[in-house]
Amino acid sequence: KTHFMSRFLFPSLCFACFFSSALNAQNFYERDTIQVIELFFSFTNWDAQLDANEPTETYIYADSVRINGVSFDSCGVRYKGNSSYNPTNQKNPLRIELNTIKSNQDYHGITDIKLSNCYKDPSMIREILSYQILENYMDCPRSNFARVYINGQYRGVYTNNEAISDDFNQVHYYHSNDTYFKCNPVGGAGPGGGTSPDLKYLGADSSTYFNGYELQSDFGWNRLVALCNTLNNDFQNIEATLDIDRAIWMLAFNNVLVNLDSYSGAFRQNYYLSWDANGRFVPTVWDVNMSFGGFPGGTGSGTFTPSALDPFSNATSNNHPLIKQIMASPIYKRMYMAHVRTMVQEMFASGQYETWAQNLMALADSSIQADPFKFYTYNQYLNSLTTAVSGGGPGGGGSIPGIKALMDARAQFFSTNAAYLLQAPAIVNHGAATSPLPYGTNITINATTSNESAVYLGYRGNHQLKFNRIPMFDDGAHNDGAAGDHQYGVEAPVDGLTFEYYIYAENNNAGLFSPARAEHEYHTLAVIFPTPAVGSVLINEVLASNDSLNFDANGEDEDWIELINTTNNPVDLAGFYLSDDPLNLMQWALPAGTIIPANGYLLVWADKDTMQAGLHANFKLSSNGDYVYLSHGFNVHDQVAFGPQLTNISYARCPDAGLDFATILPTPLANNNCQIGIAENEVLQVQVYPNPFQDQLIIDHQEDEMTLQIVDLNGRSMYTEALKPGKNQIDASNWASGIYLVHIQAPKGMRTVKVVKH
Repeated sequence: KTHFMSRFLFPSLCFACFFSSALNAQNFYERDTIQVIELFFSFTNWDAQLDANEPTETYIYADSVRINGVSFDSCGVRYKGNSSYNPTNQKNPLRIELNTIKSNQDYHGITDIKLSNCYKDPSMIREILSYQILENYMDCPRSNFARVYINGQYRGVYTNNEAISDDFNQVHYYHSNDTYFKCNPVGGAGPGGGTSPDLKYLGADSSTYFNGYELQSDFGWNRLVALCNTLNNDFQNIEATLDIDRAIWMLAFNNVLVNLDSYSGAFRQNYYLSWDANGRFVPTVWDVNMSFGGFPGGTGSGTFTPSALDPFSNATSNNHPLIKQIMASPIYKRMYMAHVRTMVQEMFASGQYETWAQNLMALADSSIQADPFKFYTYNQYLNSLTTAVSGGGPGGGGSIPGIKALMDARAQFFSTNAAYLLQAPAIVNHGAATSPLPYGTNITINATTSNESAVYLGYRGNHQLKFNRIPMFDDGAHNDGAAGDHQYGVEAPVDGLTFEYYIYAENNNAGLFSPARAEHEYHTLAVIFPTPAVGSVLINEVLASNDSLNFDANGEDEDWIELINTTNNPVDLAGFYLSDDPLNLMQWALPAGTIIPANGYLLVWADKDTMQAGLHANFKLSSNGDYVYLSHGFNVHDQVAFGPQLTNISYARCPDAGLDFATILPTPLANNNCQIGIAENEVLQVQVYPNPFQDQLIIDHQEDEMTLQIVDLNGRSMYTEALKPGKNQIDASNWASGIYLVHIQAPKGMRTVKVVKH
């Protein structure tokens, strides 16, 4: 058996790995960077092979792909796109899968790379700029520039767009490995392209929807049918199955930016629907390379002038049921115009978009000038903010407006538009009488307004939950002052980990949110929880490799974490979190109201199945070694690290709630069976902690022989020594802050651990 003191232990797998990965993943989409992506094929006819495989969307294999100097062997590559792809193009959109053959390959967690070719965009910034604007109002992909080389030849500037995937859904919608659709016709857009993904109800037979939507998951057609049925036939219940606020933001964005290669245009496409942790669909905008008036297909409802596109375009169109139903609802229509006003005022009337556009063009200027296969001339690129291009680019076609020329005219149009100028209420102030808020109580939220006829409170007790929107009252009976004094009040429960809220006020003409970007942004009030003593709840047992030993309520043999209450009283676990990520201690919140009995146990399944009934964390454990944190807010109450684990053998405190750990036969929700210990794997057993550290780093091991070398990221040796068994304390007080590599060598093998010095 191997024992160690968990109260002093920080995991050796650890912080720096996640810190470095997260940082580099962020840099891969950072807008002020240009990525360098190089593809190498052993054959010269790679273009012909990619063209041949494009209709079936199958990959050919590059011998290697190099991203910012990091090489990957045997990666899948294919052409992608609909109208942006053409076999005569010298520059087609690309999709790269790093893990098609070698499943363990990723670039700092990223495996799926999508590169667009700036089709129909003389400015080459439409996609990046559109997402830069949209991210202020709803979740959307990140996007930046990439210089692409194939077999050493520069192929030009592409836009590097974050893929909408299980990982994207987990980050933004707190749910993955579940239903999501790419809403594009399977046969391509336009006449003959199959069923449009327009959300019409086509009947209960899910097969009638197959040609209009691309299912990206293993199941979900019945959910899509239910959404379409509710939208068209039971709209009063739409909020139970669709995030209506994000749908409204999507429509406002499409209209303001004249982004008509979208649901708002003739083909009703280019968006995703993802199932979230609240059991509803959330829309995500996709493929915006022809925003700012670049799409020639129009609205699908007659002719129009892009700069004067009616904010209520398609409001009566039977081909656009989402738009039609929202515009037919007085409150949703006023919310929509509130979002339109916010976007126009913040981005276009202010000129903010132009500053961002100029920054992007300056960043990419030399790369675009050198692009040998760009679709437009360098002079057209330089003038693309102010000058329209007629009939140019791939396939010719209609005029593509200059971005600034269009959007300045668009802002001017809204400044005289009657619907835009309708006077909304004013929200003078708002909040609770006291803050922070005591958990488990009911509190009153007040709002003072003017020119209003109704006021609503949207609130939630956890960031992962949907907002509850309820009416507020000015009747003198809801802690709102005198009746009719324009001070509103309503009582709401403080039953979650935080209190997030927004105010919405409206009259018969217009509405207004506070904050203006709600629900994407919101006000927050802190919640006070009864502070349990450290040690009152502990991680008691962990099973990281469960093979048909224990099953959850859904019959799945998932890994689990057992907690123990060391006190003689029940403990409400509101405010407690579990995590396997030291960068995100509040990764998964134990639901408020979860009670662990006096001197009792609680089992949490570590399976990422957060939609299942019961306690299911949004992370999994690794049988190769992992760590688990139990925290109350930002305060760590317990942490456990473990090395490689045998199947159906748990890592447990011996005795229950004790200081030492051992490998034992699992005993979920029962006393740990410490009389029957299991031999550890014959692997190198060493702990490196704390991590991150400040002045002292401890290496704790029981090996007969072990040598240690610590180097910085430049390869400079900071410490080299043979270490005796037990705890070895390394003085690092003179080291600079940063990441270090700890190389450990023993007869059993070698191990390298990344550590961070603060």
